[in-house]
Amino acid sequence: MSNDASSAAAAMSPGQSRLPFHNQAFLSVWCVVAAFGTYACMYGFRKPFTAGTYTSEAFTDGFKTWLVMAQVLGYTISKFVGIKVISEMTPARRAATLLGLVGFAEVALLLFGLVPSPYNIACLFLNGLPLGMVFGLVLGFLEGRKMTEAFTAGLCSSFILADGVTKSVGTYLLQAGVPEHWMPATAGLLFLLPLAGFVWMLRRIPAPTAEDVAARSVRAPMNGAERRAMFLRYAPGLIAITLAYLLVTVLRSIRADFAPEIWAALGAKADPSLFTRSEMWVVLGVLLVNGFIVLVRDNRRAFFLAVAISMAGLGLIGVALLARSAGMIDPFAFMVLLGFGLYVPYVAVQTTIFERLIAMTRDKGNIGFLVYLADSFGYLGYVAVMVGKNFYGVKGDILVLFKTMSWVVTVVAILSLVVALLFFIRRARTLPADAPANP
Repeated sequence: MSNDASSAAAAMSPGQSRLPFHNQAFLSVWCVVAAFGTYACMYGFRKPFTAGTYTSEAFTDGFKTWLVMAQVLGYTISKFVGIKVISEMTPARRAATLLGLVGFAEVALLLFGLVPSPYNIACLFLNGLPLGMVFGLVLGFLEGRKMTEAFTAGLCSSFILADGVTKSVGTYLLQAGVPEHWMPATAGLLFLLPLAGFVWMLRRIPAPTAEDVAARSVRAPMNGAERRAMFLRYAPGLIAITLAYLLVTVLRSIRADFAPEIWAALGAKADPSLFTRSEMWVVLGVLLVNGFIVLVRDNRRAFFLAVAISMAGLGLIGVALLARSAGMIDPFAFMVLLGFGLYVPYVAVQTTIFERLIAMTRDKGNIGFLVYLADSFGYLGYVAVMVGKNFYGVKGDILVLFKTMSWVVTVVAILSLVVALLFFIRRARTLPADAPANP
């Protein structure tokens, strides 16, 4: 390993440990549990409020939509800020930064309970503002390793399952008599201690080994000039992937934030366990599909396979829509199939596509930059849809918006990925078989 590689690897050791990390099985389980647990706990500060309907407010028309939009707006700004912050973050600062951001989010939830409506809408904006950077901080502990796809598949499965679990927690708290305005902060308090334990586990993860660096390249913080240079080198392909990711993010967010309303419109009774049961099947499928790509050692093959799998997942959305229209599947199967089709490309971008792009090109950098570049525009698109729904869209019928967006995503996102595939196929021909790492 070069001196640069050695120094980069050394810098990525935030906490040394006597734990048996030399054992690959132990390391894998540890990384997956730490990442899964940390991000799942973060959802406990972000999503429980969506279990409420807020129909008791003085102005009920669109109040929940305003709450969702306020939080997503803060989350979106966080993603744009994260393009710089996450790409420049040094390993030693990750854990403390993560805990500080989540602590700020919990304070905002306490204010949500204290401040009267409608002024407490601003509190959910403040809640979303720090949380958008948590994913990148966790991802930084996992990237650049031979098993990165497996580790990050566990990380990504957390936000699929946690979305349903935290809604269930919120629903149980409401049924226990906790007021809607205090339910989000109460749920957050339940997740504080587990979060601290999982962050401690993240800090113990050792730096990538020399073998990891040889297989996946050095990962290092990036300055502004390096970010611009990487984007310009692959701009057509990155823009096409970002467009597809934007559309998937919008539909995924509608499905997540308005799950009670969508289930009700489909004719299903949204009991607290329904959210968790549906997402467990989605998690299982996504883990199997995206996790196995770690077995593909060749970075180019893995990259193109991940893009192809993403296109197949999007095609499944169309199949689910047609099957539901024909009465061939019930609401539960429809939501599971559509969720699976959505999360396959969503997770592939975060676990494989950007990870293997850096690995096959050997560009200096980290996937935090690429993920946040795509994520920021994805959430910006969701904010635009929420604004449109509030002012120009269908009033009181989220299912119409959901099905319409599903068809748009299926067609346009597949076409975008075809463009990306063609660009990177041509670009890959200019790379040597084993590109040396950039100095």
